[in-house]
Amino acid sequence: MSTFNSADIAAFKGGVWVFCEQRQGSMMPTSFELISEGRKLADELGTKLYGILLGHNIEGIAKELGGYGADGVYVCDHPLLEHYTTDGYTKVICDVIKEYKPEIMLIGATNIGRDLGPRCAARLHTGLTADCTHLDVDVEKYKAFLKTTSTIDVDNTKFEENTNLKMTRPAFGGHLMATIICPRFRPQMSTVRPGVMQTQPYDEAGAAKVVVEKITPALTAGDIHVEILDIKKSAKKMVDLIGADVVVSVGRGISSDVEKGIALAEELAGVLGGVVGASRAVTDEGWLSSDHQVGQTGKTVHPRIYVALGISGAIQHVAGMQDSETIIAINKNESAPIFDVASYGIVGDLFKVVPELIKEIRAAKA
Repeated sequence: MSTFNSADIAAFKGGVWVFCEQRQGSMMPTSFELISEGRKLADELGTKLYGILLGHNIEGIAKELGGYGADGVYVCDHPLLEHYTTDGYTKVICDVIKEYKPEIMLIGATNIGRDLGPRCAARLHTGLTADCTHLDVDVEKYKAFLKTTSTIDVDNTKFEENTNLKMTRPAFGGHLMATIICPRFRPQMSTVRPGVMQTQPYDEAGAAKVVVEKITPALTAGDIHVEILDIKKSAKKMVDLIGADVVVSVGRGISSDVEKGIALAEELAGVLGGVVGASRAVTDEGWLSSDHQVGQTGKTVHPRIYVALGISGAIQHVAGMQDSETIIAINKNESAPIFDVASYGIVGDLFKVVPELIKEIRAAKA
């Protein structure tokens, strides 16, 4: 294995990498999201994009990653990698990184990714920015991002020209956004929130030409300090906001009659074929569970239709839904910030407007 020094930045010419998470031989959607985002970063850097895939007998799914933009895939196949363990996955990933020296390493902020990322970063003696919602390499693109998402006077602010990865994430409970760089060590590591990055269309030609390199890890049972005796799955019904085509979200505006407000949202979501979301205020009050939350500290959604009922439009919430194709806002306050991002706005009491809206939709369907 080659000499590894995380501070020797010039030695890291191995491209942009994405940890591609699979479970029971099926690729997780966040892997395709990160490969799509990694493609953009690799193009800006003029380098190649690689996926790193761990497991056992999983080489057959590696080609999928080429369809979303990967130039190559490193497949680390070993019986001891069949089930995720922190020790096993950390050792193998760090060994491969030390050998090939990628400049950037992206990991999905899933349960596995949030466990794996910090352990790898510590072992590699580099930094990690967790739970990112935006990534940039190109300074001009980063400035354009700031112009639409911040109050910074971008035109009169001096920016250092470099190709450091600019990793943006919520801070202080989502009340502000922080951009972090890792200028002194490599690889630059980031965990990225699922559902934030757009998955590019699948390209069959890309899948056909991707180069798959199989690596036999130097891994023994002695490297893993836990033994998996059994895996039990529990089925918990949770709302699928990220995959929904229509999301109807409720905010503090339902406070005068919470039960009725939620019932109206569920009824409207039902006639539109969608699901119910919520602002942080609603989940903090316990009116809906946290899996309904949309926003910087919740889930980022990109539905075809997003309906905001009684949501003022705080920047933390808007950041999680502003890329929806069509946004319909209903609010009594005509000055509510939500109207700034809405495609259509209705100033009125949601308890009066929504029943009429449901009635009209049903009539149109009939």
